[in-house]
Amino acid sequence: MRYDFDQVIDRSGNCSAKYDERKKKFGTEDVIPLWIADMDFKTAQPIIDALKARAEEGIWGYTARPERYFQAIRGWQARRNGWTIDQSLMSWSLGVVQTISACVKLFTPEGGSVLIQTPVYSEFYDMTEAWGRKVLENQFVEEDGKWSMDWADFEAKLAQADLFLLCNPHNPLGIVWTPEELRRMAELCMAHHVPMLSDEIHSDLIFHGKKHTPVAALSPEIARYVITAISGTKTFNLAGLQASTVVFPNAHMKEVFDHYWQCMDIHRNNAFSLTAMEAAFDHGEEWLEQLLPYLSDNFDFVVDYCRAHIPQIKTYAPDATYLMWLDCRALGMSNEALHDFMIHKAKLGLNDGCSFGRSLNGFMRLNAACPRSTLERAMRQLEAAVAGL
Repeated sequence: MRYDFDQVIDRSGNCSAKYDERKKKFGTEDVIPLWIADMDFKTAQPIIDALKARAEEGIWGYTARPERYFQAIRGWQARRNGWTIDQSLMSWSLGVVQTISACVKLFTPEGGSVLIQTPVYSEFYDMTEAWGRKVLENQFVEEDGKWSMDWADFEAKLAQADLFLLCNPHNPLGIVWTPEELRRMAELCMAHHVPMLSDEIHSDLIFHGKKHTPVAALSPEIARYVITAISGTKTFNLAGLQASTVVFPNAHMKEVFDHYWQCMDIHRNNAFSLTAMEAAFDHGEEWLEQLLPYLSDNFDFVVDYCRAHIPQIKTYAPDATYLMWLDCRALGMSNEALHDFMIHKAKLGLNDGCSFGRSLNGFMRLNAACPRSTLERAMRQLEAAVAGL
């Protein structure tokens, strides 16, 4: 079937965090919300149909997880990424952030250190510091809008680290790491005996002919150092159902992780997340293949609009995710002033760049996973606000 991503759906008043938390997040509801990472598109019809059928059953008791659940995920990874997963090393988790939090607690010592690469998803900071661990920052180097790794600093920080959190592909920079880059990172981790947790939640959202590489698929030796966090929630816009998968390097780490959640009696999917994930991985591919070019065209629209009408703001089409990194430094504002400008002048609800890297100044993150007409309205508002400076 053909999907209509131009359809504007009113999500206000339906308990959507993206819309109904605007007042809490921005102090006003009068902003176009382009912040939290979910999409303003209906998911694939087979998922909707499966959930309707499950709802019609009318009984949603304690839900068992059948073998076919992980088999659907294994099949997806094999088809899309050429990764054959040992099903005995797969665990269910509420979400990737919860996985990161648990792994920081369980696999680093009290007062230990966790290496992250900034700018990066702010929960990498939050889940590390929540357990009293120290954040070590390997800051990316920016030159003419291109971001790259500081390899010497990376290795120096690894010597002090107990765990390395990798964003693969990268949020918010949209980097798709090459196999060579990933192998180099992994081999350095191995040399310093530092396990790696690879957050691969955006791995299905890849553009411009690039290809995602699961770190654990590089070699059996590397796989013994890597915990992989994956989910269909970003791919199919199912974050509200809370389900993800963790692939462990060995049975012992899986047992430690599973025991942690079992101690809180958190070890089951809810009835609807189970149904949705199976339907997504078994029948959602057609929807995804139509979504990807639409998102890519959205990126091009924002890039072209800024270049033609708002040259003070620079951006680029990311190779992964549906999130765009805006360089607003030419506006000459502090982070606080830029935050206020976007809300009160441009009337846009964006993410502050400084939440992804605490030493950064002058950046914002924009979620482009919305109908084109929404982006057009947002860009016109931003253009008018900048012109009024």
